[in-house]
Amino acid sequence: MRKIEKRGVFCLILAALLGLGLAVFCFRFVVDGGDWASYPYNRHLYSNSGALKGGTILDRDGDVLSSLDENGNRTYYPDGDIRRATLHAVGDPAGNIGAGALTAFADKLAGYNLLTGVYSPLGTGNQLYLTIDAYLNNVAYQALGGMRGTVGVYNYKTGEVLCMVSTPTFDPADPPSIDPDDPSWEGVYVNRLLSANSIPGSIFKVVTLNAAIENIPDLFSRTWSCTGSTEIGGDVVTCPYAHGELDIEDALAVSCNGVFGRLAVELGGDTMQKYTDAAGLTESIKVDGINTSQGRFDFTGNDNQLAWSGVGQGQDTMCPINMMLYMGAIANGGKAAMPRLIEKSTTAYGLPTGIYAPRKSGELIDGTTARTIADMMHNNVIETYGQDRFPGMDICAKSGTAEVGPDKTPNAWFTGFLRDSATPYAFIVLVENGGGGSSVAGSVASRVLTAAVEKAY
Repeated sequence: MRKIEKRGVFCLILAALLGLGLAVFCFRFVVDGGDWASYPYNRHLYSNSGALKGGTILDRDGDVLSSLDENGNRTYYPDGDIRRATLHAVGDPAGNIGAGALTAFADKLAGYNLLTGVYSPLGTGNQLYLTIDAYLNNVAYQALGGMRGTVGVYNYKTGEVLCMVSTPTFDPADPPSIDPDDPSWEGVYVNRLLSANSIPGSIFKVVTLNAAIENIPDLFSRTWSCTGSTEIGGDVVTCPYAHGELDIEDALAVSCNGVFGRLAVELGGDTMQKYTDAAGLTESIKVDGINTSQGRFDFTGNDNQLAWSGVGQGQDTMCPINMMLYMGAIANGGKAAMPRLIEKSTTAYGLPTGIYAPRKSGELIDGTTARTIADMMHNNVIETYGQDRFPGMDICAKSGTAEVGPDKTPNAWFTGFLRDSATPYAFIVLVENGGGGSSVAGSVASRVLTAAVEKAY
């Protein structure tokens, strides 16, 4: 009798485990089925060269960026410059660019659903409309002028990424033979807006400013004297030149390392880490399922190291799109729409296949602090960058020049947003080894924003 009872209990345990396993499988099937079906080794979806056999990719205006011809071969937009400008958004035929639509959204392009799998009645897959504008991407590509870097522009109200350019790039219709040891092709398969980390330089001072406003009560009544070199923690923090007498608004406008280095030390490493985390710079965010790279900041060093970290130097790095999201939150009173790349998807018959609604970030900055910082960033433009470079725009911006090693030209940054309900755009520009942030990256931003405002999406 006892043997029967033990066997009965054993059978019940096995049945429970089987039920649990089935439940886990069903859950994973619903959540991850599209990824399973679109795995690159699925010969039903991919050619021997690795190219996706189905699906059409279009930009927000309906311009076809990639489709299949009558022989089932993948084709791209007729203009070569636009093909290069949209490469990292669309993807390459071989699937080397993991963040490109052909790889990241393969299940949506193939027409996958829970009932029919990837079966498509016409054998052509779905139509996937991206939020990007091919025209604006080309403006950004031309503005970079062969320099390596990235340009991002997004609507912080709706989350639509209007521009996403990464260089170096190539023509996907005629892929080159790329030597991995050739420095000119370094990172060519990496989408620098989504998947690459870089030293932020002085654009990070906005985070230090955020912390200082909320933790140093007399911040706006203080003044500092900059001689071009400030001793902190037994070593010096230098500026390009002596800035003279400064209040905090002046210090941000001229980007004084001495002032912001001292503020970082006064705030302390724990507070700096807290505000960096709150700004979202140390987390990986999802852009329609694409995980961005995760920023890394360390404020545990000595006072001199902490000072340099507070001005965006040292070994700390961040992903450009995270800073663009933070800019959107400052513009939008503390929260912003999360960036997204998919506008809509339809079947070959034009029927919608998914819902792609905007979603908000958490609070990245206090609303009152955000308004104060926005005014100070607008003052940067008036006092330092030149309002005439951004005609008709209520623009708030911060430049950055990030040192990246001895005997190397610094990286150039320019980030910010427009305070206009008709054109609620946040932006970021990185030009690797470009030199001055305002002069180089700011010029790229000027061309791209002018085109974006003229079109007013």
